[in-house]
Amino acid sequence: MSIDLFAPGSPQTLVLLAARVGGLVLVAPVFSTKAVPVMVKTCIIVLLTALLQPMALAQTHGIPQITPETFIGESLVGFGLGLGAALLVGAASLAGDVMGMQIGLSGASIFDPINNSTENVLGVFANLFAITLLLAVNAHLVMIDAVARSVRVIPIGSGLNPEGLRTMVRGASVLFALGLQFAAPVAAATLVVNTALAILGRAAPALNILSVAFPIQIGVGLTALAASIPFIAAFYNGWASVYNNTLDHVLSALTRGVA
Repeated sequence: MSIDLFAPGSPQTLVLLAARVGGLVLVAPVFSTKAVPVMVKTCIIVLLTALLQPMALAQTHGIPQITPETFIGESLVGFGLGLGAALLVGAASLAGDVMGMQIGLSGASIFDPINNSTENVLGVFANLFAITLLLAVNAHLVMIDAVARSVRVIPIGSGLNPEGLRTMVRGASVLFALGLQFAAPVAAATLVVNTALAILGRAAPALNILSVAFPIQIGVGLTALAASIPFIAAFYNGWASVYNNTLDHVLSALTRGVA
């Protein structure tokens, strides 16, 4: 099917669909990173909009109206499409920050090429590691396919339930829960080491515990991190189920009670 700009409702569908795709590009990892030039992001939005416009027009009920409510609503649908993957990357970054603080590397900062900022060294590592895993399991293709599926589930220009926004905000709690789960092995290992060093310091006051505590804490923390990486990678290998659950929950909340 080709784009027919003179068909009834075609221009309105094109604009609102671009808002939905733009919402995904603004939130989804890989697409939303500062390393991707604005021109490339614009090209992605235009290309996906042009490819999906005929199907979106076929699914509409009547001629959609371009209003602030419909434009914001389509952007929220795009945000919801990218939310599931964005939460996983955010959880990895949070876990890296927590691990860096527990190990004692919170002061070691390096340049983050994804966000063009200086971050905790373990936070940057976790962020790049998560994005690499998502690319390895074709997360970018799954999110593009989700946009196509959303056109059938939520026709362009249909009304949305404002309560869906609260559901998206509450979904951010997953970020902190997953981040703490990823960082739990390192945090537990450093806690045991610090407790043992405290007991050793009390048992042998003549020992300069500060001279050995820092390298031991870093060594044990990095060893625990290396041991937990395969399990984190296994979780990301099955990220599609987490993404689909989050997507279904958000989209159902956005359309609940809407005719």
